[in-house]
Amino acid sequence: MTDQNAGAGDPTAGAANALNGQPMMLVNAQYVKDLSFENPNAPQSLQQQDGEPNVQIAIDVNANAVAEKAFEVTLTLRAEGSSGQTTLFIVEIAYAGIFSLGEVPDEYVAPLVYIEAPRQLFPFARAIISEAVRDGGFPPLLVQPIDFVAMYQQRAAQAQAEQQGGTAAPAPAGDGSSDGGSDGDDKGDKKFEFEL
Repeated sequence: MTDQNAGAGDPTAGAANALNGQPMMLVNAQYVKDLSFENPNAPQSLQQQDGEPNVQIAIDVNANAVAEKAFEVTLTLRAEGSSGQTTLFIVEIAYAGIFSLGEVPDEYVAPLVYIEAPRQLFPFARAIISEAVRDGGFPPLLVQPIDFVAMYQQRAAQAQAEQQGGTAAPAPAGDGSSDGGSDGDDKGDKKFEFEL
């Protein structure tokens, strides 16, 4: 029985775990690179909450090679809450991780780095944003799940169009507005850096 379970939880088993052509990715570290919260109109902004704030969300994903088959992937989330003309809060986090790739075909590298890595980082960044907004005196902000596949496909199509000499129209950004609070649909501007 110990033989069956011996390697099940060992993330350092190496390229041997990339069985049947399935890509392998290891998370070596996760950390906050930058975190900021602004409550520019407090305490008045805390007293005049007449309902759910309007929240705009911006998303950015960057990746830098730090070694052979190892990348630092940074997910940046920025949320700005307002009520009418009054800015209630601004919160921004750059949450990063170091990801090592096993022996994977080259065509898997970009999807792993720009789709799977941010998926791993997102829940942690989301929790930190929620707590920062709550600690600032507002209802926790729950950022809705992000479709990193669509972001990747959109940016890849844009990069391909630029390489072919055409100019790709910028991706249509949502209005970025939401109900805010704890159940708003937070869709907003998405910036996606695509460099490997």
